[in-house]
Amino acid sequence: MKIDRLTLFANHAVVSEKEGGLNYLRVIDMKTNQSHRIATGEPDYALFLGANPEFNVTTARFNYQSMVTPNSVYDYDMNTRRKTLLKQQEVLGGYDAKNYEARRIWSLSRDGAKVPVSLVYKKGVKLDGTAPLLLYAYGSYGSSMSPTFSSSRLALLDRGVIYALAHIRGGGELGEEWREQGRMMKKLNTFYDFIDCAEHLVKNKYTSSDRLVAEGGSAGGLLMGAVINMRPDLFKAVVAHVPFVDVMNTMLDASIPLTTSEYIEWGNPNEKAAFDYMIKYSPYDNIGPRKYPALLVHVSLNDSQVPYWEGAKFVAKLRVTKTDKNPLLLKTNMGAGHGGASGRYDALREQAFTYTFMLWQMGVTQQAKPLSAGR
Repeated sequence: MKIDRLTLFANHAVVSEKEGGLNYLRVIDMKTNQSHRIATGEPDYALFLGANPEFNVTTARFNYQSMVTPNSVYDYDMNTRRKTLLKQQEVLGGYDAKNYEARRIWSLSRDGAKVPVSLVYKKGVKLDGTAPLLLYAYGSYGSSMSPTFSSSRLALLDRGVIYALAHIRGGGELGEEWREQGRMMKKLNTFYDFIDCAEHLVKNKYTSSDRLVAEGGSAGGLLMGAVINMRPDLFKAVVAHVPFVDVMNTMLDASIPLTTSEYIEWGNPNEKAAFDYMIKYSPYDNIGPRKYPALLVHVSLNDSQVPYWEGAKFVAKLRVTKTDKNPLLLKTNMGAGHGGASGRYDALREQAFTYTFMLWQMGVTQQAKPLSAGR
């Protein structure tokens, strides 16, 4: 178990805990020295303590959401254990959470590590291998990917797409050791976990390789570049946003602002052992004459964290090296930075473009419509 935060009140303390890949809030009564966790009603969720500026109170405010429950703000009476819903994100279009299902499963990696995977889909989707599936992951810097709600994701779910979030090593979902097992000289675990999660989803008939799309951005774009070199046959298509794919050239250039500070994440390639390890997975350096899945690469001209030329030269090398005729698209945002389009509507247009590519590759052509389980 990992303790993320401690918040003190006059007569209570609230501890933000992380265990088994899930967040918990533990309330401690400092008069009786007894404690309990705030109860949640779903197997997979995101739970965070909110802003609590008042000290001499008996209520704690927290935020709760899941892949089917929109972001919600609650007040919690720490004495009576009563929750009061104050506000919930409005979802237009007649959204009904009862029409969707979220669950958490576990994938077994090749070295025995158990990797949690968050899933959400519309009730009525057949789990017989025919459903299209989008698999997302990050897996770096100890950053945790929480199973949060997304209204834009409904455009996929309502077309029968399953969404999966893999909590692979390199992230912080299962504590500091989870991060340590996916960085430096153990970084390959991050890529192996993702591949093994994808194979688990195919084996257990959530999808099939010809309907499986993978997505990641930044360090998650490195993940995308690495796995398509290692297992290009496993995915129908891959979307990489502002991908860190030219690992060796970037990490050998100490004049780039982020390089030296990231030696503790990837390693220092000026040291032979680190160089020999890093070049095993560096996406640009491992492109070969093989068949690759369809690929959409997003880059941004003003990106100061992963310069646009990394994705551009990755695509250029693929064009002259790969042996297939699958689509290979490079889309450059001429006015954005690392986070992509910043305006609300520009961001939605960018998301729509990405979803269009995904649905095209999944073979989904119909308009969104209710499945058999709902209206």
